[in-house]
Amino acid sequence: MKAAVVRAFGEPLVIEERPDPEPGPGQVRIRVEASGLCHTDIHAAQGDWPVKPNPPFVPGHEGVGLVEKLGEGVTHLTVGQRVAVPWLGRACGRCEHCLSGWETLCEQQINTGYGCDGGYAEKMLAWADFAQLVPDGITPFEAAPLTCAGVTTYKALKVADVKPAQLVAISGVGGLGHLAVQYAKIAGATVAAIDVTDDKLELAAELGADLVIDAREENVGEVLKKHGGAHAAIALAVNESAFSAVNSGLRRGGKLVMVALPAHGTVQVPIFDTVLNGTSVIGSIVGTRQDLAEVFQLHAAGRTKVIHETRPLAAVNESIDAVLQGQVKARIVFDLGAGR
Repeated sequence: MKAAVVRAFGEPLVIEERPDPEPGPGQVRIRVEASGLCHTDIHAAQGDWPVKPNPPFVPGHEGVGLVEKLGEGVTHLTVGQRVAVPWLGRACGRCEHCLSGWETLCEQQINTGYGCDGGYAEKMLAWADFAQLVPDGITPFEAAPLTCAGVTTYKALKVADVKPAQLVAISGVGGLGHLAVQYAKIAGATVAAIDVTDDKLELAAELGADLVIDAREENVGEVLKKHGGAHAAIALAVNESAFSAVNSGLRRGGKLVMVALPAHGTVQVPIFDTVLNGTSVIGSIVGTRQDLAEVFQLHAAGRTKVIHETRPLAAVNESIDAVLQGQVKARIVFDLGAGR
């Protein structure tokens, strides 16, 4: 099988031939159809974060494909079913976090494309209990971005406890942000979308944003305050200054939900203003299996649109460059079946 492999941090990925992986107990082998390019994959390939993967490895945590082979003990999946493999590749299932519905905080978790090989390959392994069935009517190219970009922003809005008629700021309209705008509208919120590129601001408006803020020309905090201040701000832009800007636009009691992970990023939180205004700063990491099931359910019902473009896996390095240069409108999805 072909796979795009990180051989060394900061170096271009290498397309190479590898043997088909064999599923162990509780695992399945998947013939990958589509795999989304998430900024996390770029951080992984560059070794940006304090906890690093171990090269060589195959990135990708938005893999979608057909079950091809069952490992020992797998009885709830069958060959030929379409499944998605998210960032949460496996959790222990026994700790306090797992048992209380917060499996994404499990300290024993293994992350797809980071702690184990991911979806930038024609075939991949997944733990069967964490491979999510994709409902009929959702293409693999739609399902791939929903598997991370969708479930991550959906969960962030849950963490923010967004309610109808509240003002919600979406900072960064791209692969994640374009879905966050839609989930906020589904929740009944008034949505302010913030970005620094014309095409993304236009996309946000097309998807129902009530207010678009061009951070190149406008003071984000001042604009939000003119509209009463944001009840919640979902920080998706991989830029430290964007976190501070949207935090300054919260109303009293508002919540800043941090999602994006700039390399070595830090944000200065003004203690006096935070205490006086009763604001909160919260971290939100991806979503659970139940969250992803709900994301798929919404999409199957026609409630969301996934804006994406497909490219061959051979274009992986050019695609990464395009993301880093801000040239991608929403999501790139690699077509792993193109050469078959």
